[in-house]
Amino acid sequence: MRKFLGFLFAVAWSTQLLAQQIGSTAPLVLALNWKPEPQFGGFYAAQLRGYYRDNALDVKIIEGGSGTPTIQMLAAGKIDYAVVSADEVVIAHARGATNIVALFATFQISPQAIMTHAQRGFTSIEEILHSDGVLLWQAGLPYSQYLKKEYSPIEVFTAPYLGGIGSFQNDSKVSQQCFISSEPLTALAAGLKINTFLVADTGYNPYTTVLATTRERWKASPSEVKGMIAAVRSGWNDYLEKPEETNRAMQALNKAMSAVTFTHSAQAQQSLIKTDTTARVGEMTLARWQTLGDQLLDLKIIQKPVSAKDLFIDL
Repeated sequence: MRKFLGFLFAVAWSTQLLAQQIGSTAPLVLALNWKPEPQFGGFYAAQLRGYYRDNALDVKIIEGGSGTPTIQMLAAGKIDYAVVSADEVVIAHARGATNIVALFATFQISPQAIMTHAQRGFTSIEEILHSDGVLLWQAGLPYSQYLKKEYSPIEVFTAPYLGGIGSFQNDSKVSQQCFISSEPLTALAAGLKINTFLVADTGYNPYTTVLATTRERWKASPSEVKGMIAAVRSGWNDYLEKPEETNRAMQALNKAMSAVTFTHSAQAQQSLIKTDTTARVGEMTLARWQTLGDQLLDLKIIQKPVSAKDLFIDL
């Protein structure tokens, strides 16, 4: 109950702060939920290519890290725009933060996946969950709860995923969660033979790397919000076509990732961002949001239905 009241207080506080922020000469703050990597390439390309400036915006991008609570930061009025996941938006609405709205969905197909050793011969996530191996994952995440219910009872032994591929690399019976454009590349670079299976193929496919803001900002300054969407869309179109310069700029900020990995990661994610049926990069549909809301309600991750049309801005 205390957490719920605290969340509502944060929303109220954000409304007060917004009046002070809109019209300010300070840069707009866009908070990422991870380090500068290709999954954010379009946001950095928009800055590098001047697309924010072309839309009369001054934007400061701040990087995140493991567990960075960007949606709570947005609700609390500490930032102007945030990168979140679609399921976070649904959960926020169910908890009373109905002022959070999605603007642009980068990944049309979620990059969340399960990585296995090729020698195990698995052909699906269902087989992994019914095996005698070990699966490293974050059991509390919505996708893992979906898989546990969809393929119940699971037989694989599960343990927390703590990052990296160390345990996976040292034991062929270990499978682990991953992003299709991240850990599999590390494993391949280490000489491992692997297979990866997208969670989206099981039926749980939330939008990922979603740009969000507050409804108060949308109502108070729709031209700014439209400019932000336009700049980000231009940035992603640019990055998908020619990522090299933006990759170099991001690598200067994230020296832990090699230039080769930046290149391979950008290539690996392209078909998840712009699919064969994508009309416009970043597009969202009411049906997709409704499906996600229904799934989270069925899993009892949220306790009441949410209004799908209130979750995003449809331009």
